[in-house]
Amino acid sequence: MTTPDIIIRNGTVIDGTGAPARRADVAITDDRITAVEPTIAGKAKREIDAEGRLVTPGFVDIHTHLDAQIAWDPVQTSSCWHGITSAVLGNCGVTFAPVAPGGADFLAEMMESVEDIPRRAILEGLPWDWTTYGEYLNWIDRTAKGINVGGMVGHSAVRLAAMGMRGMDETAGPDDVAKMVELVDEAMSAGALGFSTSRTLLHVVPDGRQVPGTFADAAELLAFAGVLGKHGKGVFEAAARLGERDKEEHLPNTRAEVAWMGEVSRRSGRPVSFGLVHSERRPELFRRVVEFAKEENTSGAMVRPQTTCRGIGVIYTLNNRMPFRSSAWKELMEVAPEARLDAVRSPERWAALAQCELVVPAEKMWILPAGDARYDCKPEDNLEAIATRRGVTPAEAYLDACLEAGGPVNLNYPILNQSFDAVQEMLDDPVITLGLADAGAHVGQIMDSSQPTFFLTYWVREKQRWQLEEAIRRLTSDTADLFGVVDRGRLEPGRFADVNVIDFDNLRLPQPEYVYDFPNGAGRYIQGASGYDYTLVNGQVFMDHGEHTGAFAGTTIRS
Repeated sequence: MTTPDIIIRNGTVIDGTGAPARRADVAITDDRITAVEPTIAGKAKREIDAEGRLVTPGFVDIHTHLDAQIAWDPVQTSSCWHGITSAVLGNCGVTFAPVAPGGADFLAEMMESVEDIPRRAILEGLPWDWTTYGEYLNWIDRTAKGINVGGMVGHSAVRLAAMGMRGMDETAGPDDVAKMVELVDEAMSAGALGFSTSRTLLHVVPDGRQVPGTFADAAELLAFAGVLGKHGKGVFEAAARLGERDKEEHLPNTRAEVAWMGEVSRRSGRPVSFGLVHSERRPELFRRVVEFAKEENTSGAMVRPQTTCRGIGVIYTLNNRMPFRSSAWKELMEVAPEARLDAVRSPERWAALAQCELVVPAEKMWILPAGDARYDCKPEDNLEAIATRRGVTPAEAYLDACLEAGGPVNLNYPILNQSFDAVQEMLDDPVITLGLADAGAHVGQIMDSSQPTFFLTYWVREKQRWQLEEAIRRLTSDTADLFGVVDRGRLEPGRFADVNVIDFDNLRLPQPEYVYDFPNGAGRYIQGASGYDYTLVNGQVFMDHGEHTGAFAGTTIRS
C-alpha cells in the first residue's frame, strides 16, 4: 500500500453532503483523498492532529470578480483566509475574454465602472496575450494560484468581440448572433463553466450607458442557451433586472425576467443562477421573485437565486473615505492616512469637523465596534442613536469612537439585505444558494468575501439557526454542484483533496482593514480570520493558521 502524503487524524469530519458529523481520519495521496475511515493504520509522510477540530471540504465561492487580482495576488486574499479553495470568475457578464485587437482598454474601463477594480491595475497587471476565451484559460493555467479558479464567459465581452462598438446599443442581427454563438461555443469547448450576462440597469460603462447585452432580446439569449445545451454542461448566470422600472403591483417586468431565465434553463437543460437580495425600497420583492422562480421550476426549469448571509454594506473609514462633507473634512482627507487621527486632536479642527453635511443619513450607518466584526445592525446602535445619547454630532460620535479605539474604526452602511429576518427567510428556502460575496470587486467600498466565516460564526454558532452539517453542505457541495465544479465540495475517496481543519469554537472574524497593496499603491479593504488551522488545496497545505505556506497548488477548473 502506498504511504499517504498526509493523514488528518482524530477530527470531526463533516463531509459536505449533509450527512451527520463523525469522528474519522482522512488520508491524502498526491492531490486526492484516498480514505476517510474511523481509524487509518500506518503512518503518513505528514500527520495533522485535528483533535477537537472540524475537518470539512474546502469552500466553493461561486460569485467572485477575482479575474484581475489573480495576476498580482496569487494567494487570492481575502478569500484564502476564509476557507475558500475554489472560486468562480466571470460573473455578471463582465470578463476579459474574448477580446478583439485593441479591445483591452474598454474591457478594463468597463470592469472598473461595474466592479470598482482599478483600470490601471488591470491594464498593467494582466499580459493581455489572448484573443479567445480558451487562450485566456491557458493564461490562467500558467499563472501561479493558491486556490482553484474557473470562469464563465461574459456576454459583454462576447458582444464587443463580435460586434465592436455596435454591441453597446444595437439589437443583434442573425449574423451577429451567429458570431457570438461561435465565440461562446469556443469558450465552452475550452472549459468555461458557463455563460454570464448583466441585465440590471445599475451596471454601466464610464459614459453612463448600460453594459453590452443589457437589452439583448429573447432570440439572442436563447441562442446562448442552445450552446450550453449542445455541450450538456455549464451554468447560465445573470445579474438580473428585478423590480427596476416595475411599478405595477403584479410586477409584470420582473415576472417576465424570471420567465426568460426559466426558458433558458428548459431549452438548455442547464441551471440558471442569479443574484437576489432584500431591499428596504422594495421589501416584498424578494418573496415574489422566489415565487416566480419556483413556478418556473415546476415547469421543468432549474432556476436558483443566490444571496448573501448578511447585509451588503458600504464601509467608510478614516483611512479611505468618509460620509461627511465640509471644507474641514476635505482638508483632513488630504492629510496622509496614517496622520489623520492625530490631525483631528486640535480643538479648532475638531470644532470645524463636528459641523458638516452627511451624504448618508446617520440613522443608516453603524459603527463596527472593535473586536469581532458584527453586522446585525440594531436601531439603537446606529450612528444617530449613539450621537444622541452622547449629546454630540454624528461626526463627533465617529471621531470619539476612533480615539477610544486608538485607531480608525469602520462605519457600515448596509445598502442591500438590510433585514436579517429577510436574509434568514431566504436562506431557509432550499431554492436559494449562498453567493454574491463579490470577492475582488468593489474593493474600495465593500468587503464581503468573508461570507463563510460570518455564516459559521453568526448563523450557526451564535444563532444556531442551521446545523453544522447543513451549513457546510451549503458552502461546499451545493455551490460546487450548481456550477459544475467537479470532484470538489465533498470529503470522499477519489475527490480532490481540498480540505479545511477548523477550530470552530475559536473561529473569529476581525474588522475589515483598508490597505494600499494593489498595483500602483491603490487601496482596498481586506479582512482576515482566525480559527482556520489549516487549508489544503489539491493535497498541499496552502494556509497554516492564517499564514501562506508558499504552496501554489491551485489549478484551473474546467467544465
